[in-house]
Amino acid sequence: MTAQPPLPGIAERAEVRQFIATISRRHGFDPIELERLFDKAAIQPAILEAITKPYEAKPWYAYRKLFLTEKRILGGRDFMAVHAPALAAAAARYGVAPEVVTAILGIESSYGQKPGGYRVIDALSTLAFAYPKRAAFFRKELEQFLLLCREEGLSALDPLGSYAGAMGMPQFMPSSYRRLAADGDGDGRRDIWNNPADAIASVARYFAQNGWRRGEPIAARATVSKDPTSLATDKPSRPTHSLAELEALGVAIDGLVPGDPRAALVRLDGESGPLYWVAFHNFFVVMRYNHSPLYAMAAYELSRELVGP
Repeated sequence: MTAQPPLPGIAERAEVRQFIATISRRHGFDPIELERLFDKAAIQPAILEAITKPYEAKPWYAYRKLFLTEKRILGGRDFMAVHAPALAAAAARYGVAPEVVTAILGIESSYGQKPGGYRVIDALSTLAFAYPKRAAFFRKELEQFLLLCREEGLSALDPLGSYAGAMGMPQFMPSSYRRLAADGDGDGRRDIWNNPADAIASVARYFAQNGWRRGEPIAARATVSKDPTSLATDKPSRPTHSLAELEALGVAIDGLVPGDPRAALVRLDGESGPLYWVAFHNFFVVMRYNHSPLYAMAAYELSRELVGP
């Protein structure tokens, strides 16, 4: 969905004036400058519509088709070839495999081709002041966005992103940008919009800071020989079983898994019935990027496609 023409400025709204006063006291912003900024910000109905229809509400078989496309697979392989040095450097520093980083960039922005067309100031303002369900979260992100613009020397009216305010090739929220965006090529900047080396390093650093374990598996296909109702879940939160425990409960894992990592049995909706996967620690690290197991599974499957059959 494309951004709609801006509606009138929002600086006179009571909640916006309170926000301006709060962050001016907290961070030393000039309230007059913030008023001028919010006079140019817009509440966009299209953003409110988009946030009520997330892809993650779809069943797995429909969600998978959005991302496991031939175009995205071939585009990812091309991206890996062109940016092999940056991917190798990030893998050496942060321990995250090139295909995993590339898969995230592929899902988030089609390798930078579709980073979003909404002004970030409009997206965050719309959700901060016209979406009560998550207003507190988006007001914090709006505050973080204004801070990063000051720190990075950006005009708050310029950055573009998604309807939720996520930015650049890796679709970082402002708080993630401030904490975890990385300078991948040593030029002294963290440009996640236009610099693939920075985007690559930023994704790898994000995973490393969230507990990524170098060389460990993400997931493996599984079959079940007993009723898995009490064991499998479509909303896993952490790996809770040893492989021996899963085997004793009737779970057979496809292929060999090195070591004895903890795991959880995940159930996904296939077109012909449930599908089962065993998810390991790194699967849940991917879920720190997006809390949906559908997202983590799509990222994993795309990463496997990127390295070929």
